[in-house]
Amino acid sequence: MSSALLAFIATFALVVAVELPDKTTVATLVLTTRYRARAVLTGVSVAFAVQAVIAVAFGSVLTLLPDQVVSLLVGVLFGVGAAMLLREGYRQGEDSGQDAARLGKAPVPFHRAALTSFAVIFAAEWGDASQLATAGLAARYSEPVAVGLGAFLGLVAVAALAVFLGGKIRSRLRPRLIQRCAGFVFAAFSVFALGSALLG
Repeated sequence: MSSALLAFIATFALVVAVELPDKTTVATLVLTTRYRARAVLTGVSVAFAVQAVIAVAFGSVLTLLPDQVVSLLVGVLFGVGAAMLLREGYRQGEDSGQDAARLGKAPVPFHRAALTSFAVIFAAEWGDASQLATAGLAARYSEPVAVGLGAFLGLVAVAALAVFLGGKIRSRLRPRLIQRCAGFVFAAFSVFALGSALLG
């Protein structure tokens, strides 16, 4: 298997796992209850594309550094992501989102709904676990196009689930459990990367 394909698969799988229980999924669900599905999906897809490019660019800059420093920074990125996910996953309270169904559909023009969706998701993705993961994987694999494409398609896949399944996704999944699992995966990546830095 080529390194580019491996980078694509690893990024896609990790981003999907991280995004399913994320706040951006909940935000997309809520947006879908207020605006037309096509406008929401357009807005969030553009936001994800921009954020994927930003994350890959940051990760690609890391590849210019010595391998030991890269491993250390990747370990820190995944460590921060693990802390964020585990904190959210073990936070007190029930797995419940807003009752989006009560918000009702708003007769809003396509461009306005898409722009609102873009703004909400673009802001929500800054410093997000998936953004950190994308930057870390871009640095680890040195395959920016494959990582960027994997991240973008993973994000859009989850957004599409949120848009087309609506409120059902919240009742069928346990977001906290997924966040915990993803947090432990991030922690494992962090330990591996930090171990490589110390032994390298």
